[in-house]
Amino acid sequence: MNQIKTIGVITSGGDAPGMNAAVRAVVRTGLHYGYKMMLIKHGYTGLINGEIEEADFTSVGDTLQRGGTFIGTSRCPEFTTEDGQRRAAQMARVFDIDAIVVVGGDGSYKGAQALSKQGIAVVGIPGTIDNDIASTDYTIGFDTAMNTALDAIDKLRDTSLSHDRCSVVEVMGRSAGYIAAQVGMAAGADVVLVPEEDYDIDRDVIGPLIETRNKGKKHFIVVVAEGVGMTEQLSEAITKYTGVEARPTILGHIQRGGTPTLRDREMASRMGYYAVETIRAGRVNRIIGFRENRLVDYDIDEALAMSKSMDPMDVEISKILAQ
Repeated sequence: MNQIKTIGVITSGGDAPGMNAAVRAVVRTGLHYGYKMMLIKHGYTGLINGEIEEADFTSVGDTLQRGGTFIGTSRCPEFTTEDGQRRAAQMARVFDIDAIVVVGGDGSYKGAQALSKQGIAVVGIPGTIDNDIASTDYTIGFDTAMNTALDAIDKLRDTSLSHDRCSVVEVMGRSAGYIAAQVGMAAGADVVLVPEEDYDIDRDVIGPLIETRNKGKKHFIVVVAEGVGMTEQLSEAITKYTGVEARPTILGHIQRGGTPTLRDREMASRMGYYAVETIRAGRVNRIIGFRENRLVDYDIDEALAMSKSMDPMDVEISKILAQ
């Protein structure tokens, strides 16, 4: 890997708080070791179109505390085609980019894997609020998203308490319930629904709420992962069968934004540094992860073949504590 002289960095897919910290760490670590560093704008779309510029230390200044990604991101259908992948690799060669650090989720990793097959060295950094990447216990943006959701639920609880209502709060997580499970636990939710589990409205929602109501409680919090859906219908059912007015709230993309927490800034900085160190050590086409409280890296094909499942105990704790 002594032939690698120029490293590009790209953010792809959904934005996540802490991505800027990762980009900053990659650029400044690379410059420290004498690499030429390039910022690739607007994800794989920008790579195909040549939206690329050289970076220095000041290029990433004043970005650590900012949410989103200052170099932009996108979802690029063109890049899913073999022709698009060839064009992206060719554009990397036009700018003499020998290796690309990709910050994103599984979809972004598959794009990085495609680039590696086109002869471009890659290293992936996990950046997604859903924490659903199998090769790591933690993804950049997860902590900030959870704190954003928790803050919103705490505010909704004030209104629910004042009006003796039930707040049904939908948090993000299309196929993974990590945000819902952990935020539900921290918020003291009466019911938590995640896409990993099948549920019955009567058994898992109406029954527990009526039981809790009969013990004297008059206000409730129900946390629903996006992948479960039917938040409005669920609110209607709660109102109809419990006699408690239920109001739905879909938090949506506010969970993607905002100033990243200390945890996300720290992990992004560590992972960005480690990505460059991995390249320096001659290990490319790798995915950075965090396992057993330490940074690790896996072969990209191995990482994409891994599976991950949520600990059911996270939901069970909420059930037990809500009684």
